[in-house]
Amino acid sequence: MSTKKSFLFGITVASLTWTISLYLYWKLTQNTDPILTTTPSSLGSKLQEHKVESNALEWSPKNSGKIKDKDYDMFAQKLQMYKKEKKFRKISRKLIEEMRPIVPEVRDEFGMVRNSKDQFLRDEGYRKHAFNTLVSNNLGVSRDVPDTRHKLCPQQVYPKDLPTISIVMCFYNEHLTTLLRSVNSVLVRTPARLLKEVILVDDYSLAEDLKSLDGELRKIDGTGKVKMLRNGAQREGLIRSRVIGSREATGDVLIFLDSHIEVNRDWAEPLLTVIKANASILAMPVIDIINSDTFNYSSSPLVRGGFNWGLHFKWDNLPEGTLRQDTDFLGPFNSPTMAGGLFAVDRKYFRDMGEYDMGMDIWGGENLEISFRIWQCGGAIQLVPCSRVGHVFRKRRPYGSSDGSDTMIRNSLRLAHVWMDEYLKYFLQQQPTAQSVDYGDVGERKALRERLQCRSFKWYLENIYPEIEIPGESRRKNNGKAARLPNFEPWHSRRRNYLSSFTIRLTNSTLCVTSTGEKVKGFWKRGSTLQLMPCLRMQTQVWYETDKNELILGQLLCLEASTSASGQFASTPILNKCHEMGGDQEWRHKRTKSTPIYNLAAGLCLSAKSVVKGAAITMSICSTSDDVNLNAWDLVTSPLVT
Repeated sequence: MSTKKSFLFGITVASLTWTISLYLYWKLTQNTDPILTTTPSSLGSKLQEHKVESNALEWSPKNSGKIKDKDYDMFAQKLQMYKKEKKFRKISRKLIEEMRPIVPEVRDEFGMVRNSKDQFLRDEGYRKHAFNTLVSNNLGVSRDVPDTRHKLCPQQVYPKDLPTISIVMCFYNEHLTTLLRSVNSVLVRTPARLLKEVILVDDYSLAEDLKSLDGELRKIDGTGKVKMLRNGAQREGLIRSRVIGSREATGDVLIFLDSHIEVNRDWAEPLLTVIKANASILAMPVIDIINSDTFNYSSSPLVRGGFNWGLHFKWDNLPEGTLRQDTDFLGPFNSPTMAGGLFAVDRKYFRDMGEYDMGMDIWGGENLEISFRIWQCGGAIQLVPCSRVGHVFRKRRPYGSSDGSDTMIRNSLRLAHVWMDEYLKYFLQQQPTAQSVDYGDVGERKALRERLQCRSFKWYLENIYPEIEIPGESRRKNNGKAARLPNFEPWHSRRRNYLSSFTIRLTNSTLCVTSTGEKVKGFWKRGSTLQLMPCLRMQTQVWYETDKNELILGQLLCLEASTSASGQFASTPILNKCHEMGGDQEWRHKRTKSTPIYNLAAGLCLSAKSVVKGAAITMSICSTSDDVNLNAWDLVTSPLVT
C-alpha cells in the first residue's frame, strides 16, 4: 500500500512539474522582446552559445536603413542588463544577423575559377591591382576578422575622454570592393563617439568601376561621416594627397590608412591613449597580413621599423630581452622608422612639424623622411601592440609615376640632403645613379629643420638606431641582438603538424598522382612536375597533409601552383620547397570521395590531362561538365608516419 501511495505521489509531482514547465515555456515564447527569444541555433565559432560578448555585436552600416543608432544603443543596454541579472540566454540568429555581419573567414570557394568570366576577372585583378580581386568581390564589403591581439589586450581599460579621429585614406585606381571593405571596417569597428570623419582622397582615379563609388558609399555610410575629396586637375601622388586630406580634417588626431586594409577590434583606442599621454608621438598599429591571393587574415609578430643605406625600409626584431613576460606584449615600443602606410598623429603636431615634404612625388621615401624628422626634432615613433590593422601585401606595386620616373630615388635624395648630414655619402655609394637625378629645391625643408632646432643624424644613429652598421666601421652594438620570440607564438614554430597521409587517385581509375622527378642526394628535385601512374603506394605517391593545408610529397617538397610576380599561374603544378605562407601551396578538398583539390591562390583545381598512364597533371577550371571528370579525386588513406 505504501509503495502504491509513493507511486501516485511521484506521478502527481511529475505532472505538476510538466504543467509548470509548459506554462513557463508558453510565457517565454509570448515575450515580444527578441533578446529573450530562445532559438536552438549555432552562431559559429565566433558566437558561441551563452558567450556572445557585447563588444562583438557591432552595428553594420549596411543595415542603417532599418536599424538606427538608437536601436543599437537600446540593444546594447538591454544586453548588459540581462547579463548583470543573469537572465541572458541564447540570442536568435535573425537578430544577430541584423545587428552585425557574420563572415568568420574566407570560404574556400570564394576564389574558385568556375568559368571563363571568373578567369578574366581574376587575371584582370592581378594585372591591375596585384591581388586576387575575384576573392575580394566574393568576400563583399563586410566580414569579421580574427582577434589577433595578445590575450591581455582585451582586458585593458582606456580613458573615456580620448581625442576624436579623422581618418585620411588616399587611393588611386583602387579596387572598388576592397576600398569599400576598408571604409566599412573603419565605420563598424571604430566607436562613433571617437570617429569624427573618414576623408577619402581620390588621386585622379580613372578606373571605370570607381564611377559608382559615391553611390556605393552611401549604402554603407549610415552616419554621413565619409567625405570625398578629389584631385580634379591632375594626379598628386600619395604624399601630397595625404597633406590635402589632412588640411580638411577637423578631428584631434589624424590616422592615415591605406585603401586596402581592415581594422581589427578596439584598434583605435590604444593609439589614441598613447597620443593623449604625449602629443609628440607617432603611434603605429601592428600591421597584420591579408594574403593577396586568398584574403585570409593572419597575425603578424611584434617587429619594429629599420632601414638600410640604400634607404629602403625593413623590419627588425625587437631588441633581445624586450619580451620576457606577458605584460611586455602590451608595449608600446620605440621604433626607429615606420612603414608609413598606417599611423596616428596629433593633427596640430603634424602641421607644426612640417606635414610631409610637398616636393616629393607620388610615392616612396616619405616614411623614412618623417621618421628621421620626428626623432631628430624631439618626437618619437612607437609601436602599439594592442592596435591591429590588416593590410593586403600586394605582389608588386601596380602603378608608378605617369612619366615612368623613379620617384623613390628622387624622394630619397631629398630626404638625404635635408636630414642625413655627412652620412649622405653612404646612400650615394649604395645608389650611384642617384647622383645624376634632379631632386629639386630643398631650401624650405632645410629651413624647417633649422626652425625646429633638430638634432644631427649622428645623434639619431647613436641614440635611436645604434643597431645599424656604419660602412667601414667594425664596431657592433650590444643592444642590436634580435629578440627571441616565445615558443607559443605561431609564427615562430617551424615544426610541421601532419594530419593525415594518402595517395591521390583519379576517381573511377587505378591511376595516382606521382612525381616525375628523380631524387638527387636523397631529395626530389625542386621544380619537378606530376603525372598519372598506376597506384602502387610507393614513396613517389604518398602525400602528407599539414594543418596549414599543404600537400607534401614524402614529407619533403610541397605541391605548388607556380606563379609569376604578375599573378599569372602556370598550367602545371610543381614540387617546391615549402615556404609555409599558404597561397600557392595551400590546397583544399572536401574530404569525400570524388573531391576536387582546389588551390586557393590560383583559383584552379588539380586536373589530369587524360585517363591514361603517364598523363600530365595540370591546373584547370573547377568544372564537372565533361563526360569524364578529370578533376575528381579519391584520397586513399595511407599509414601516417612521422
